[in-house]
Amino acid sequence: MNIDEQKDEVIFFRIKSEKKKDWKKICSNKQISLTSLIINSVENRMMDDERRKVLAFIEKQDNIFGKIENNINQVAKIANGQKFISESQLSNFSDKLSEIVILKKEQNEIFTKIYAKLSR
Repeated sequence: MNIDEQKDEVIFFRIKSEKKKDWKKICSNKQISLTSLIINSVENRMMDDERRKVLAFIEKQDNIFGKIENNINQVAKIANGQKFISESQLSNFSDKLSEIVILKKEQNEIFTKIYAKLSR
């Protein structure tokens, strides 16, 4: 079933032309359709542009953790190459890893909430 087959109702309503221009300007700025603006506003759903921003944020966060993982691997290579790592360096490294685990857990909880909101 394509998208046109799902839409079987039309609603007409009157608004002032200035108001329509304002709405169209909002849509243009957000790069969304007027239909999307109206439906998402009435149904109290997240706008398509906000959804795109959230997904971009999630991707950026994922890239940040990817860089951190690369840095961890570099430290491990250095430690393996030298066959030695000082007690203070190891302690500092372990503290940072623990911090990353906590941050990753918090991030995953936030992402779960975001995905739940996006699915509405």
